[in-house]
Amino acid sequence: MTVTFGLWSLPGDTYDTTSGATFIDGYARSVDLLGPEFTTLWASDHLQFGEAPVFECWTRLCYLAARFDRFNVGSLVIGQGYRNPALLAKMAATLQFLTDGRLVLGLGAGWKEDEYHSYGYDYPSRKERVEQLEEVLTIMHLLWQGGPATFHGKHYSVSDANCRPVPAKPIPIMIGSAGKRVVRLAAERADGWNCDANVDVFDSPHAHLVARLKELGRSADELTISVSAQVNFPEDLDSFVGLEPTDYPEYDFDQVIHGPTPDDAIASLRPFVEAGVTHFQIGPEDLRTLRLLPPRLHLSSRAGCDRWTTSSQPSAPSNPSRCRLVSWACDIGDGHYEPR
Repeated sequence: MTVTFGLWSLPGDTYDTTSGATFIDGYARSVDLLGPEFTTLWASDHLQFGEAPVFECWTRLCYLAARFDRFNVGSLVIGQGYRNPALLAKMAATLQFLTDGRLVLGLGAGWKEDEYHSYGYDYPSRKERVEQLEEVLTIMHLLWQGGPATFHGKHYSVSDANCRPVPAKPIPIMIGSAGKRVVRLAAERADGWNCDANVDVFDSPHAHLVARLKELGRSADELTISVSAQVNFPEDLDSFVGLEPTDYPEYDFDQVIHGPTPDDAIASLRPFVEAGVTHFQIGPEDLRTLRLLPPRLHLSSRAGCDRWTTSSQPSAPSNPSRCRLVSWACDIGDGHYEPR
């Protein structure tokens, strides 16, 4: 199975919020460097980080899907508490219909307490937020059958709700979390699971995921496992910082930055491929990093599932930077590239 990639965040030196035009230009400059092994574009779902500019996830996804129609688009990940679940199901069905099946719906229980309070949302306990996520999944699957759907849960309900047109293709649901209860939910009810590219964070929930899949009699090949990886290849290697603190209040870990050279990054990502990861959401530090993802490692993925590719066959790379990116995917994957 060929390992594939997505663009998780814009390179820092293209992130210009002076205007909408300059912001989108950053995407255009970045996407121009992406070879055909890059199949997805992602947007996080947050409302504020202090006074920094933050763009609402769903609006951004709709624009990206229309502007860059070679790619699937995905949320990394939707905080379930920010939108009524029936409305979110309708939004997802609409985008899936209009894009002919290019949506990956990433969902999570929600964690950033300050933005809940700032935007007027209640912030329940973690147990309640996980219960809410489970009910969200139930409502979505009911509505995506077209309706009328009725469900009365502890937290959410719908009555005779219709959702037409139904999605053009089934909407893959990716659940993102390292929490044990949510990981079990991913094994039971999702099409994919996402975690951070930090071995210390990944190993335990991944073991829980595999164990639960086995209990259910569900093949691991049915689930797309992805990790989000920040990479940085600075010109001055001495300036490289490999760990950054995170804001997650319920988890005590640092964000791993993969580098400072492409060889180092490939070596540090190898264990994830060996564990069954078939898709990497890449957050490049800058355009230099995006240009320098090169050939090195020959490593086969033992996993068998990555549904997050577009239906059309990608065009051949048109510039040297794209050729380097294709080679990098070949080397971290199975040693060759096969168009889909």
